[in-house]
Amino acid sequence: MATQQPAIRPANPRFSSGPCAKPPTFDVSKLANAALGRSHRAAIGKDKLKAAIENTREILGIPADYKIGIVPASDTGAVEMSLWSLLGQRKVEMLAWESFGAGWVTDVVKQLKIDAEVKTADYGQIVDLASVDFNNDVVFTWNGTTAGVRVPNGDWIADDRDGLTICDATSAAFAMDLPWDKLDVTTFSWQKVLGGEGAHGMLILSPRAVERLESYTPAWPLPKIFRMTKGGKLIEGIFTGATINTPSMLAVEDYLFGLDWAKSVGGLQGLIARADANAQAVFDFCDANDWIANLAEDDATRSNTSVCLKFNDARIQDGAKFAKAVAKRLEAENIALDIGAYRDAPAGLRIWCGGTVETADVQAMLPWLAWAFEAEIAAQSVAA
Repeated sequence: MATQQPAIRPANPRFSSGPCAKPPTFDVSKLANAALGRSHRAAIGKDKLKAAIENTREILGIPADYKIGIVPASDTGAVEMSLWSLLGQRKVEMLAWESFGAGWVTDVVKQLKIDAEVKTADYGQIVDLASVDFNNDVVFTWNGTTAGVRVPNGDWIADDRDGLTICDATSAAFAMDLPWDKLDVTTFSWQKVLGGEGAHGMLILSPRAVERLESYTPAWPLPKIFRMTKGGKLIEGIFTGATINTPSMLAVEDYLFGLDWAKSVGGLQGLIARADANAQAVFDFCDANDWIANLAEDDATRSNTSVCLKFNDARIQDGAKFAKAVAKRLEAENIALDIGAYRDAPAGLRIWCGGTVETADVQAMLPWLAWAFEAEIAAQSVAA
């Protein structure tokens, strides 16, 4: 029984799936040039917001004719703006295989009251992507943060589609290759892969999405915070740094730092390589231990950021209680913080493996996970 504590500890125990670990070189002094106490509409504020947009474009390889906006309310705000502003012109297909995707289904079906075709899959699985009809508008998450399941690539998305693709990419952007020609609306938040601060979302629109905005008016009223057009034309300022509401300039500075750090590690491909290495360490651990497994049932769809795990040992009497006890034990030792499964997900663990996490910390944490597992098995036996 591996009950003796390992000798090596992670240098950074932060494996939360959001807000995620800051880049390894982060220090609060790096934010000294933030435009604090200044208007975001002053020249300094506009310049920083524009730099955030253009550096995002550069690192992610977003086409020049796509619009990039900084919007309020994190990824949720960006998705909601898209759903309320764009849907209703044609039939909608909703694809969901985890809690956030299910949340978008609720918004579309129960709030907007659109008669959508809903396709769902259980946690650990994914819907039949070959069955999707791209004559419809299609809403999906690229990477299911709470299930650790992602679409394997963009090959399933039709090039000659008539509908729009609306993609929640909040745990995918900066960690996975997103095929921009396949995506008409893409959203993400700062607090995920680059470890930025919360409350700000990114909204990326293809020319097809802009055309829809300028030619279609939804049947329902739009709150001011969702409005992207005026007089039938896109409000261009939103996509050049004139945000809908007041942004945190401290958070903007933090995002700019994260973007600069991303460039220093090789840009998008460097970030993907870091996430892949982190996730592979966890995958290898699962392969070597039959008491734990990836929640994703197909290797082709397992996430390289929000890696979700389930316990398989027949000795476990209460799966939810056991998983929480393991996570609590690791937190008490300052080995792994905030790694419990999402509240709506199956019992287990969720380990963030995005690029801001160091592979050495993942490798140092995993023997402790084995220790915590054995310790809880022993404690369960004593309690019985």
